[in-house]
Amino acid sequence: MTDSANYEAMFSGAMGKEYQMLALICPLAAKMSQLVGSAVAAYSQQFPKKLRIVELGGGTGITTAAIFAETTNSVIISVDNEPTMQEQARRNLQPYHEAGQLIFSGDDALSALEKMPDNSIDVIASAYTLHNFLAPYRAQVMVEIFRVLKSGGQFINGDRYALDAISAHTLLVQKEIAGYFKVFIAQNRLDLLEQWLTHLFADESENHIMRESVALAQLSQVGFVDINLTQREEVNALVTAIKP
Repeated sequence: MTDSANYEAMFSGAMGKEYQMLALICPLAAKMSQLVGSAVAAYSQQFPKKLRIVELGGGTGITTAAIFAETTNSVIISVDNEPTMQEQARRNLQPYHEAGQLIFSGDDALSALEKMPDNSIDVIASAYTLHNFLAPYRAQVMVEIFRVLKSGGQFINGDRYALDAISAHTLLVQKEIAGYFKVFIAQNRLDLLEQWLTHLFADESENHIMRESVALAQLSQVGFVDINLTQREEVNALVTAIKP
């Protein structure tokens, strides 16, 4: 689920093998996965049919499981090009894979989408993935998301959406960093503390950060309508949009 060798390397090591630590240092990330699952369920109630869903950045299967918990009639294509993460998802979600409800793609997000036909997917969902992309790559991904979705299809993303008020956002990030120290020092995992802090600084860099107003404007420019940012929790929020 990446656009750069640096990001691949980050999640191929200890961070990828122990990704469950994210629930300790950032419990709101897990909440975003649950919100994505609920949003997919709400969409499925409007369209009671077998949904074809693409999940970008399937990771270890946290969001995938949340979607399956909320919907019984769907097929999910889980896209993630980090084998360390995807292997965990295969183990965690084996029954869905064996039942033919879960398909794994080892491509990066853009390559996977580019292989899909126009107007072929009902929902494209993601949690805590798009903020990792470099801005130009993310812009390309958004264009492909719009192309691949069916008319009436929905984009659902629970992610880091930086506040437009930079000072307020910085205070929240400082609070987040303090939480990292508390968790990792208690666990005597300074190795993971270093890696997660390095990753966080990448997230907050100008070539990565997904500022709220910019991200919503980008969706509009691509062609989406009914664009909504809800459920904001500190630096996190749920964004939904419809392809007309």
